[in-house]
Amino acid sequence: MAEKLLEVRKLTAGFVTEKGLVRATDQISISVDKGQTVCLVGESGSGKSVTSLAIMRLIDYAGGMILEGNINFHGQDLATKKQEEMRHIRGNQIAMIFQDPMTSLNPVFTIGEQIAESLQLHQNKSGKEAMKIAIELLKLVGIPAPEIRAKQYPHELSGGMCQRVVIAIALACNPELLIADEPTTALDVTVQAQILDLLRKLQAELGMSILLITHDMGVAAEMADRIAVMYAGAIVEEGTVEEIFNHPSHPYTNGLMLSIPGFEGGRGGELYTIRGTIPPIGQLPAGCRFHPRCPQAMEVCRQQEPPNFMVSDDHRTACWLFKDHPAEADDRDEVRRA
Repeated sequence: MAEKLLEVRKLTAGFVTEKGLVRATDQISISVDKGQTVCLVGESGSGKSVTSLAIMRLIDYAGGMILEGNINFHGQDLATKKQEEMRHIRGNQIAMIFQDPMTSLNPVFTIGEQIAESLQLHQNKSGKEAMKIAIELLKLVGIPAPEIRAKQYPHELSGGMCQRVVIAIALACNPELLIADEPTTALDVTVQAQILDLLRKLQAELGMSILLITHDMGVAAEMADRIAVMYAGAIVEEGTVEEIFNHPSHPYTNGLMLSIPGFEGGRGGELYTIRGTIPPIGQLPAGCRFHPRCPQAMEVCRQQEPPNFMVSDDHRTACWLFKDHPAEADDRDEVRRA
């Protein structure tokens, strides 16, 4: 049986606004095994980035807070850690690649200095040692002439190179878990493919686990061992990549699948879209949060929020279409009340 590296249980995070406390994520449960890639998929506004910030405890600096739940990493609950303790874990054991590489790098420091910083902070390397390792890391992520690039500033590099630098920074201390938040969003398609190939190669070489956040089901199909589909702050379906792509169970997952452009159609065809939009934070509908957009909505969907039903041993979905299936262990009381 695979060893769990990260296990998030019933994590709820929120923000204090002028209208009071608003929940951005609701009862998130997800796990990542050692050496595994798990993709968190959903439209913009689903709560994917908030989930990653909560796991890293960076949400504290964004005006947010963890309201309930556990973040178990190596037997430690990160949700209860003080920020001083988290500073020894962030960048060292858990690292993160942020969405936009151009805003993730400091424009007033050289590339080499920015990579060397975490080595000096977490591994007590001297400036000379850290710079030598920084050059090796640039070489590892495929940047040509690393000795020259290490002395350059972010504005002197292309977007694809900056993304490779951000990956080098994340890998500097050889983390066990890498959280990649939309690492290819701002890049053109050819560079996207290069970055994904690089992540796969580095994972194989370093043996790290990856939590990959994306809105692109194509990227998830290429990278994931498991997929968790997120909608309006909650995970509505989770399973292996084979289960999700061969047997999508939630209507939202099915909509995401149909939205993937194919090669078999002719020109001029209409691309499938999911009608409507994600509800604003703090304004969820009653019942199933997806029912206003769902083509298969039933009366029960408008009245009661569904628990997680087990489609198979390794596949769960929060949809009343599967009410005849057994409920997940943690949701059995909820089913009895329903």
